[in-house]
Amino acid sequence: MRRAVIFGTGAFAQVASVYLQEDADYTIEAFCVDEGFNEATSLLGIPVIDTLALSKEFRPADISVFCAIGFSKLNANRRKTVERLRDLGYTLPSYVHSSVQRWNSQTIGQACFIFENNVIQPFVTIGDNCVLWSGNHIGHHSTIGNNVFIASHAVISGSCHIGDNSFLGVNATLRDGISIGGDCVIGAGALILHDAPDGSVYKGSETFSQDRSSSQLRNF
Repeated sequence: MRRAVIFGTGAFAQVASVYLQEDADYTIEAFCVDEGFNEATSLLGIPVIDTLALSKEFRPADISVFCAIGFSKLNANRRKTVERLRDLGYTLPSYVHSSVQRWNSQTIGQACFIFENNVIQPFVTIGDNCVLWSGNHIGHHSTIGNNVFIASHAVISGSCHIGDNSFLGVNATLRDGISIGGDCVIGAGALILHDAPDGSVYKGSETFSQDRSSSQLRNF
């Protein structure tokens, strides 16, 4: 069995530990947090350590590290943590659930976490440090940038592009050929029918189409 440390102690980290142990044959050696944030010494019967102890107890050559941090601050906290762990020399592999169909034409970057029942069609490119929760559809020839978080049951149609650091909520839907800029928030249930510029925020349960002017689109 492979050995791993999970960075984080929240719900994502706890769920990740189950997937890694039961679906990917990892032994979880520890949960890890930044210095001063380890309020408990163990979690789920597994030790909790800080990053100083990580570098002392586990050589980068001996352990894989998974960053299980959510989309806080538009994924900035997860991005910065991944960068620090890389600077320390640790390998951050991607986890892809065994139910996900893999194609030779797909490209999936490092430090990704892709849950069960995602449909990722041929010619899809997914960048580094992305999280795809359960049950999404990623259409053919689509590109997902770095540090993106996609919640459950989003539909990304063919030939779409999602920029770096963006977030898509539960049941968000993108028509084919849509380009979402970087640092965007697409709310739960939103239907996007027109390109979204960088930094856009679209409320959930609304439709945003080409017929609406940019001033009518809710950019916050």
